[in-house]
Amino acid sequence: MPDLSPLVAYTDPARAHDLSTTTTPHDIPQEVREELESALRVDQAGELAANWIYKGQHDVLGRDPATGPLIQEMWDQEKKHLTVMNKMQIQHRVRPTLLWEVARLGGYGLGAVTALMGREAAMACTEAVETVIGEHYDDQLKAFEQLPPDHPSVPLLKGVINEFRDDELEHLDIAVENDSQKAPAHALLSTVVGAGCKVAIELCKRF
Repeated sequence: MPDLSPLVAYTDPARAHDLSTTTTPHDIPQEVREELESALRVDQAGELAANWIYKGQHDVLGRDPATGPLIQEMWDQEKKHLTVMNKMQIQHRVRPTLLWEVARLGGYGLGAVTALMGREAAMACTEAVETVIGEHYDDQLKAFEQLPPDHPSVPLLKGVINEFRDDELEHLDIAVENDSQKAPAHALLSTVVGAGCKVAIELCKRF
């Protein structure tokens, strides 16, 4: 049975020249264009940061027989997300964030520090991050209703964002199932990490 994942459109060489993966809407209002660009700039930075969060966690907890494989599985999914988002950034002619290195270093630091606090804290970090990202992707799907539905890139764009959102919410569920809410000072940790994610989103929109 063929893989119907929207991500395949960006990884299948046979589809490398599809209009859905090589064109971007042009005849749209300026404010809609700016919304599209800021959304994809944030998404690319977010997937970069997520990769480095999981790398930081894996560097600390990778040898744990229970936690290591879980982190690796989520990290592998984020690697695919970043590959696709990098291609979408080029396709839609979006300037990457100027905070690229901050996202990378901040993500790694957050992942490593929470992992050093213990597996529950690492999972609490994942829970907090993925909660914010899931909500963020939901908001984007609503905003993308302004895009022309007849442009070949738009259904694919929505499909990718929808799939990314579902993956992130799956990561959230994995974290909860693996004792994220048993982390010391769970409420405080979740609040701090979630607030940091929201600030990062707003900064990457602008810069």
